[in-house]
Amino acid sequence: MAMANNKTRCLKCNKDRITYSCRGCSKEFCLIHLNEHQQVLNEELNHIINDYDQFKQKINEQKQNPYNPSLIEQINQWETNSIEKIQQKAKDCRENVIKSCQTFISDVDMKFKDLTEQIKQIHEENEFNEINLSYLKNQLIEITEDMNKPSNITIRQNSKSFVTEISIILPKSKFNKWKQNAITIAAENGQGQELNQLNSPCGIFIDEMKNIFIADFDNHRIIEWKCNAKKGQIIAGGNGKGNRMDQLNNPTDVIVNQQNHSIIISNQGNRRVIQWFNQNQQILIDNIDCWGLAMDKNGFLYVSGYKKNEVRRWKIGENNEGIIVAGGNGKGDQLNQLNHPTFIFVDEDRSIYVSDRDNHRVIKWIEDAKEGRIVAGGDRQGRNLDQLSSPRGVTVDQWSQIYVADCENGRIMRWCEGREDDEIVVGGNGKGNQLNQLNGPRGLSFDDEGNLYVADWGNYRIEKFEIIL
Repeated sequence: MAMANNKTRCLKCNKDRITYSCRGCSKEFCLIHLNEHQQVLNEELNHIINDYDQFKQKINEQKQNPYNPSLIEQINQWETNSIEKIQQKAKDCRENVIKSCQTFISDVDMKFKDLTEQIKQIHEENEFNEINLSYLKNQLIEITEDMNKPSNITIRQNSKSFVTEISIILPKSKFNKWKQNAITIAAENGQGQELNQLNSPCGIFIDEMKNIFIADFDNHRIIEWKCNAKKGQIIAGGNGKGNRMDQLNNPTDVIVNQQNHSIIISNQGNRRVIQWFNQNQQILIDNIDCWGLAMDKNGFLYVSGYKKNEVRRWKIGENNEGIIVAGGNGKGDQLNQLNHPTFIFVDEDRSIYVSDRDNHRVIKWIEDAKEGRIVAGGDRQGRNLDQLSSPRGVTVDQWSQIYVADCENGRIMRWCEGREDDEIVVGGNGKGNQLNQLNGPRGLSFDDEGNLYVADWGNYRIEKFEIIL
């Protein structure tokens, strides 16, 4: 009987021998050449360790000096020019730059420490193959590229103020987070009609100076609350509930026309949309059951009609019926229908996002579409992550993520198109008046730094949730 042949061909010497398979490359080597193969792997590991040591030195140097010299120089020059008036602002900006750099270095350092432990473990156990080395090599390349990326931090100057103001513009992230405890920036004094109080705030608008325009629903007025002010000032209405030109009746929304800086108001109780400019009033649209307002980049005005269940678009100054751009097919829950639309948002492509209150959903209508597409909620009323309950305020960020004031659930939700559900951004801790709670949130807006503002209807206040840098 012939002896069984258990020999195979060695990849290195090309001879039939008793061979051993490398788990990394799955190739066969005789014992002599397996040792040589292992030596080659050892040399590659030493190269990785050498690169690792160089990177370790670099990150340690960065940790000792975690700031961007050119940005600090701009801040220092600005401080010198403006002397005492802007010293406090300069200090804040420096801290933001350093904090951002420290956060960046800490993130890279965390990845680096993980890689350190993996290299240490492989080196100590002396059990590794090409797969392990390839992984380590790619990880080191990745964090090296992260470290070498140019800073995306920039300086923004605003020449409109008496002293040129600067602020730190940090790289924006698709996955922004906000502090869960808000800062009450308007009306800390409860329900009332004094200038430091509100009564059921509804729609809000934030301008480039972070001034807040508030539709003060049950006070029948529009309040402008300057940034960091202790009280607001009446810029429209405030003369009691009525239908005179100098009066309002339960305003629901307000926007600022950036072309002429006039104030446009959804005067829901008087069934008209009006414009206030230098204390002069003009009716833009009459006999309309209006609720939400929006304006596109071309200056066209959009208004939601909650009784006719539609959204119409108008060109300001033209006296016509407007054009239906969403809904208009009666009350219902089909994709070409709405059921009590409230707040609206129009993006750069003139797509319209409608907060469809009684259908408990947000629906998106692309320009000239015959029907919309559900982009948030729509799975009946509820408090699960795939549900909404009487949504109100809606806004959309640059990544097309949709933010919704989930009114009856007392929370702000973030939805991404194509995902079945998403996440709670702030709130969601039950109805209440604590700083991490909301009570029937209505209006919703961001400032240019990404801070989130909410009209907290049932708590008679405006809340600011600061973005986490």
